[in-house]
Amino acid sequence: MSINWLRFVSPSLKKPPLFHLCHLPPPPPSSSAVIVAMSYDKELAAAKKAASLAARLCQKVQKALLQSDVQSKNDKSPVTVADYGSQALVSFVLQQEFPDNFSLVAEEDSKDLRKDGGQEIVERITKLVNDSLTIDGSYNVTLSTEDILRAIDNGRSEGGSQGRHWVLDPIDGTKGFLRGDQYAIALALLDGGKVVLGVLACPNLPLTSLSDAGQHSPNNKVGCLFFAVVGGGTYMQPLDGSSAVKVQVSAVENPEEASFFESYEAAHSMHDLSSLIAQKLGVKAPPVRIDSQAKYGALSRGDGAIYLRLPHKGYREKIWDHAAGCIVVSEAGGVVTDAAGQPLDFSKGKYLDLDTGIIVTNQKLMPLLFNAVRKSIQEKASSL
Repeated sequence: MSINWLRFVSPSLKKPPLFHLCHLPPPPPSSSAVIVAMSYDKELAAAKKAASLAARLCQKVQKALLQSDVQSKNDKSPVTVADYGSQALVSFVLQQEFPDNFSLVAEEDSKDLRKDGGQEIVERITKLVNDSLTIDGSYNVTLSTEDILRAIDNGRSEGGSQGRHWVLDPIDGTKGFLRGDQYAIALALLDGGKVVLGVLACPNLPLTSLSDAGQHSPNNKVGCLFFAVVGGGTYMQPLDGSSAVKVQVSAVENPEEASFFESYEAAHSMHDLSSLIAQKLGVKAPPVRIDSQAKYGALSRGDGAIYLRLPHKGYREKIWDHAAGCIVVSEAGGVVTDAAGQPLDFSKGKYLDLDTGIIVTNQKLMPLLFNAVRKSIQEKASSL
């Protein structure tokens, strides 16, 4: 199966940047393509199940949080319970389905939970996880608090270029979770250092386009599950499990007609640099600022055309913040690179080594976006 590359020469660089879909775009039908797409069927089913169960657990916690009084909304324990509970649940399900050579790279470990005063939180997590498993009915088991802590600690793998590793962000967008806004359960599978599968559960994302519904759907029709397997395209279905539809990134070619996403939190992305880039492109629409990898999901179905993630100097991106989103967008026909036009490399462990940040768009807009990004970065640097 051939890789689809897009090259062009930028006058600002000595070498031509190399644009590479984070993964292969949907190939023409062939026997080899079918084999690649089908070879991860069991993994995809398990990933969808794990992420959906974790999403329901998080929904339950967030609902209780939002119904509580104002004082308790300043308490960060609900997101702590949901975060650890999500990781424990995903870890348990995946280990049940793949007991041999199970490896998980995840954000959390149990160190803080094992400290004095952590017992109450652990008991709340244990009850939530067991309630979720009971409702699901697939596993006839009751987990102890020690089982929960061990499940959380399964996420201590370092990943790398050899073998298979699951990559999990149990709640991506914790501040969005606390505000009642967007967050995601992001799960991906690395095989030989490449992301071959990704699932994004976005409990608060409207089923219709954000341009139609905004971030909050008036009819409460929210909850999306995006999933992609290398060579197989990207699909979206409601979190309730009803039928999936294939999605594609926006086909917009004129940057003046494009809208773009960026992080809600200014600490996560330089909004002033994003604004300069948008100005150079002639983008007229204001930026859509939402939390988490829900941006990747929304982009994969064409809600917007551009995603800019340009963190402040010194920030190191973690693989769990982008692995699932990267394949979801690239399998929908998008392009995901760093600011130098290089593909994201998930084979080096827990961190991504990047030039400046991450840029995401469709294949037609990428050359224009890339040039605007490089010129804006140079201007910002020369003004310091």
